[in-house]
Amino acid sequence: MMKNERFENTEQKPDVIAGRNPVSEAVRSNRPIDKILVAKGEKSGAIVGILAKARDKKIPVKEVDRTKLDYVSGGATHQGIVAFAAAKDYSTVDDILKYAESRGEAPFVVVLDEVEDPHNLGAIIRTAECAGVHGIIIPKRRSAGLSYTVAKASAGAIEYMRVARVTNIAVTLDELKEKGVWVYGADMDGTDYDELSATKVRAFPDLSVKSAM
Repeated sequence: MMKNERFENTEQKPDVIAGRNPVSEAVRSNRPIDKILVAKGEKSGAIVGILAKARDKKIPVKEVDRTKLDYVSGGATHQGIVAFAAAKDYSTVDDILKYAESRGEAPFVVVLDEVEDPHNLGAIIRTAECAGVHGIIIPKRRSAGLSYTVAKASAGAIEYMRVARVTNIAVTLDELKEKGVWVYGADMDGTDYDELSATKVRAFPDLSVKSAM
């Protein structure tokens, strides 16, 4: 009890699911989950079963100190495991391309790599919506997900923007190229995207995606 008193005034965010049964049910029900944090050394039967199901569904799992779990759960009883649920269902890359087609427009896609700050991701979603982007692609690992903080930072734009998570950004870019998508790397001294031909399908990857260069 003493350990959680440090966090008694910490608010548990709506996207945090704490405790073995709640996390187990969230995984079992196919609720969109960005990642699961588990206490280091936790090897109990219940948690082992949860992690096995999570890995089968390709949900990222990370071992952390219990103090980290105490903090993110706002001092709630977490029983050594916490999951971060998405504030919105994820789309697929095909969903994004079909949406552009339904609007009679050339696909306009933003591809991000390792944008881990949720405020930055939220701001990008907000800007992308204003710029007419049809969808955003992010990696499943080493990236912020569609969390409560991202939703808040997007100022509501998350409700209208299709966001897809993929296992491998480089492979996804190759697949987009095969579908006729032109891939451009963002550069401060580059051409304004408004000056590009509106007839070309476009994907704008983060500069950290080496394959796009």
